[in-house]
Amino acid sequence: MVVNKTSYTEKNVNDFIQEISDVQKREDSFRLIHLMHSVSDEAPKMFGGSIIGFGQYHYIYASGHEGYAPLIGFSPRKAAISLYVYTGLDEYRPLVEKLGKFKQGKACIYIKKLSDINTDHLTTLMQQTIQFLSTKYTRIKDKE
Repeated sequence: MVVNKTSYTEKNVNDFIQEISDVQKREDSFRLIHLMHSVSDEAPKMFGGSIIGFGQYHYIYASGHEGYAPLIGFSPRKAAISLYVYTGLDEYRPLVEKLGKFKQGKACIYIKKLSDINTDHLTTLMQQTIQFLSTKYTRIKDKE
């Protein structure tokens, strides 16, 4: 069995955000925390060294690889803010296409600033992603 090495840490989210030198990225990060918290009803927590995650689910792939991952999250990286809000499924593609100005990896959305995207469509995408992950995998509710 292969297990994911990245997990939630005890690092303080606000301290992490305050370390961001780019003022726009720092402000967008606080807005994203508020938005993702309200959509997920989960507290923000550091996942690894640079991802802010909300909620958690346990996955097991056919290959035997398993682990825990945030339901949704983001990382304010130097080049762009990475949004982890999309499963990569074609059925959610129309929501992604309505977001606005972004670049995309397989299941990651990269934005320069939050004002470049439509937050109403982002909210819907996050809700659909949480619903899908909660149905397909075991969602782990925080004990707080």
